[in-house]
Amino acid sequence: MLLSSRPRLVLATAATAAAAALTLTSCTSREETPAAPSSGGGPAASAQSAAPAADGCTLAKTGYPKVDLKTAVVGFSQSEKEANPFRIAETQSIRDEAAKLGIGKLLVTNAQSDLNRQISDIKSLLDRGAQLLVVAPLNSDGLQPALDAAKAKKVPVVTVDRKVTSQPCGDYLTFIGSNFVEQGKRAAQAMAKATGGTGKVVILLGSSGNNVTTDRTQGFKDELAKTPGLSVVAEQTGEFDRSKGQSVMEQLVQSHPDITAVYAENDEMGIGAVNALKTAGKSPGKDVKVVSIDGTRNAVQLIVDGSYNAVIESNPRFGPLAFQTLQKFENGEPIPASIVITDDQYDETNAAQKVGNSYK
Repeated sequence: MLLSSRPRLVLATAATAAAAALTLTSCTSREETPAAPSSGGGPAASAQSAAPAADGCTLAKTGYPKVDLKTAVVGFSQSEKEANPFRIAETQSIRDEAAKLGIGKLLVTNAQSDLNRQISDIKSLLDRGAQLLVVAPLNSDGLQPALDAAKAKKVPVVTVDRKVTSQPCGDYLTFIGSNFVEQGKRAAQAMAKATGGTGKVVILLGSSGNNVTTDRTQGFKDELAKTPGLSVVAEQTGEFDRSKGQSVMEQLVQSHPDITAVYAENDEMGIGAVNALKTAGKSPGKDVKVVSIDGTRNAVQLIVDGSYNAVIESNPRFGPLAFQTLQKFENGEPIPASIVITDDQYDETNAAQKVGNSYK
């Protein structure tokens, strides 16, 4: 998972002028809004591995009607408010690829980190005629009512970023995302390298109720156990939020003034931790090593500036792979239950050269 560059996936030839003229409609909840400007170019997410195709889900197995993407209404349900760079880049990738491919109509909703709202959003997309759905789940559990509604209308659902606990090729088509356990392991390896194998580590956990937090924690702890000189002295949730991460870090640095390393399960919390450490008179990146997961421009720039040590990428640019997967399904090809994407990595050896690949 250390590929530094990945080819952009394309479903078909470049959209013709006529296709480009098709209406691309987007909205936040139920209000129409203009598309946001591009969040910066980096490698699109591409498949690293997938289950054997013979075991995959097909159009014939589901009995769903065949849909032409060029004339289809596609719905995208974003789970979180777009104050987080990951979410901004994720949504923009969907918008950009839909425009590039000349998709008939794209409808976009944002649940603003409210599970009940996301359920309502998905049902609303179905009511508005969505024939295909891409969903970024807020939590691994809780979306079953919305998935049931999609199944009742025979609308395939591709989930991205967070895996749901429902059944693939039944409740939803497939999950596209990173190997989060592997991300945690790579973060622990980067931490061992940055610290020289000794130190006291605090963990800023992501939000509860989703597989991202669980897997990134498991992977980190399992791998860290191989370096006996490193020990976890505290862990507390910062809910994937910068301000909360900063607040938690302010408390932890007071209760554990001798900490020498921070593992943040996303960049926003890591940046919040840097702010807290500086306020406490510490030197992040030097006397307190900082490693996080995401790949945002601000975090990677902090490596360049010397206040951070490593970032394991979690690529948010799902657009090409999501639409390619939907096209394959409509073509009758088997789709695996999960598709693992490629993720890069940044540290002191390459951050300056690769900062342009990070997302804003």
